[in-house]
Amino acid sequence: MEYNTTRNHLILPEYGRNVQNMIAHAMEISNRNERNRAAQAIIEVMGQLNPHLRDVDDFRHKLWTHLFVMSDFNLDVDSPYEIPKPEVLNEKPQLMDYPKSSIKYGHYGKYTQAILEDSKNIEKPTEKEYLKNTMANFMKKQYLSHNNDAVENNVIAQNLKELSKGELILENPDELVNTNTLLRSMGMNKKFNPGKNKNFKQKKKFKKQ
Repeated sequence: MEYNTTRNHLILPEYGRNVQNMIAHAMEISNRNERNRAAQAIIEVMGQLNPHLRDVDDFRHKLWTHLFVMSDFNLDVDSPYEIPKPEVLNEKPQLMDYPKSSIKYGHYGKYTQAILEDSKNIEKPTEKEYLKNTMANFMKKQYLSHNNDAVENNVIAQNLKELSKGELILENPDELVNTNTLLRSMGMNKKFNPGKNKNFKQKKKFKKQ
């Protein structure tokens, strides 16, 4: 009995051993015209075996690249595309630079922090007032997206003041949009109930001590 462990290594296993054998046979064809027809037939088989590639831009180019890869770049046929070079395909990608900017509160995101820090450049009182209310409610929504159990308006007000370097001060935090209203707008049917929330009870107990 023949086992897979004794057979030749499959370069691209997703195409199966039959396609690999077809390519090996095509490489042995001496007549170039027949070899080109064999390559075209193999490409059609590869496309039928992997229909998901049809959704990829220029999928036939991808199939031809796979054909040469599976032949170890030894198949001499006329390709409609530029024949890839092994050193190009094996080239390691360049390392990407990760952002080094620090975020005070990850659940608000760096853009929220940047907008609040830039509030010092707003001179018109009406614009600053609009920014203050809009960003406060947005921050509450962001807070809830990470923790939909509890949120206190005074925490949002403190974070708003801190991140804006004291430029945006919420005089009446209770005017923020209701927590249940925000949860419904976010597609969360869970209602906020301070009486049933363990975290909220622990916070109240800690404050009394």
